[in-house]
Amino acid sequence: MENIKELIEEINSRKPKDYEKMSIKEVSNELHKVMEFEQMIVKKIKLFEDDHQEPDLIKYAKMIYKKIIERETSLIQETYLKKIDSQYLNS
Repeated sequence: MENIKELIEEINSRKPKDYEKMSIKEVSNELHKVMEFEQMIVKKIKLFEDDHQEPDLIKYAKMIYKKIIERETSLIQETYLKKIDSQYLNS
């Protein structure tokens, strides 16, 4: 149970960065990092499920990681598109 709580804390501690101040390449790298983070979280949750540990906490961890990843991915995409638009299309 303690491992699941630590995972939930890890998920909750993830905060979006100021993508507006980053270059297009940096924003792209951040998207890769978010995707890697998501894969790591999914693997950990799968291990907890396989061990039949605390289904309610696992369900909560899934819910929060999806919301956080969705929010961060959306912010990155929005910033990335703005930067591409301003740098390449409105030059």
